[in-house]
Amino acid sequence: MFAIFAAPLLSDNAFTMIAAAASLPGVRLGVITHDPASKLRHLEGQVAHWRVDNILDVNQLRWAATELQARNGRIHRLYGAYEQLQEALAEVRESLGVDGMSVETAVNFRDKARMKTVMRANGVPCARHRLAANIAEALAFAATSGFPVVVKPPAGAGAQQTYRVENPDQLQRALSAQPPSATTPVLLEEFILGEEHSLETISVDGNAVWHSLTRYRPTPLQVMENPWIQWCLVLPREVDDPRYDDIRAAARKALTALGMRTGLSHMEWFRRADGSIAISEVAARPPGAQITTLIARAHDIDFLWAWSQLMIFNTFEAPQRKYAAGAAYLRGQGRGRVVGIHGWDRIQRDLGDLITDVKLPAMGATPSTSYEGEGYIIVRHPDTAVVERAVSRIVSTVRVELG
Repeated sequence: MFAIFAAPLLSDNAFTMIAAAASLPGVRLGVITHDPASKLRHLEGQVAHWRVDNILDVNQLRWAATELQARNGRIHRLYGAYEQLQEALAEVRESLGVDGMSVETAVNFRDKARMKTVMRANGVPCARHRLAANIAEALAFAATSGFPVVVKPPAGAGAQQTYRVENPDQLQRALSAQPPSATTPVLLEEFILGEEHSLETISVDGNAVWHSLTRYRPTPLQVMENPWIQWCLVLPREVDDPRYDDIRAAARKALTALGMRTGLSHMEWFRRADGSIAISEVAARPPGAQITTLIARAHDIDFLWAWSQLMIFNTFEAPQRKYAAGAAYLRGQGRGRVVGIHGWDRIQRDLGDLITDVKLPAMGATPSTSYEGEGYIIVRHPDTAVVERAVSRIVSTVRVELG
């Protein structure tokens, strides 16, 4: 069986996904990327490789897939994890007759304004929104919704270019630098106060067969607004607790409306102070922020191997949740490069039995532009409360000094 994985760059995360897919029995794997074959490290020569200049260009992606097919046989699956690539992959699949997510469904997931329109039409609770083609439309929405409002690109990912504005003057100034237009509109959403969570769902043939939950502390938008904040993410062990019945039901309805058939989705959602829920957005891809690692640790499985099997063979064996897991993200304090890491020895001594994964920043490293920060520490324990206390202790103890 010949499958192709596509990724712009062969990052550590992409390489791990490639290695997982290549290890599946009966799979011959092809890789389309901007990077040369030498970046495949020990897998060079073991997977078919095709380099392109712009993987987001549908013509280049189709050309690469066609050439790989001519040399390796019919393509059984063509997939990738990079969100901005999902529409192009769907177009190539449809043109080459490869099974997988349709173009219509890919657009439903990528176009966040269209996504919310589809969800709202199907009775799914979600944030109020408007796609504004000019500043006047943006101000009109804000006047109706009330300030603050959230401004973001219609096809954003990972909280990039997402920010909050507090009043009409701020909104006008924010949009004046790069005014929206009919061809480059801006998405505005109501600002929801409440706890922010994510819900990861595995779907097979249109049925939700497995899910996982996380809680952000604080919200990703607060993290983006305050580069110094060290934040946490916790996967509770009690994934089937009745208090999550409402979001599980809403998620199933949303995924059906958007057209999800087989794949992994990452949904961001809020619980307001009054207990009601609102879905912010959904992505048809694996989550970032080390959530796949947290899922792996909580279940004692190779989750990326299981995801690869899902994408290539259309099967998934639901694992048992054995632990709660949490990640504490380390972000630099001050300005300049990393000059010190403080408190790590104390955390090792006091919490070493809970720690499963560590990534500390290198001395002299420049600060990351990602909300994940300069590093992370992952912990797990059968008791969710123990994990919650541990990640809180880490972010209040470990300090990355910039200078």
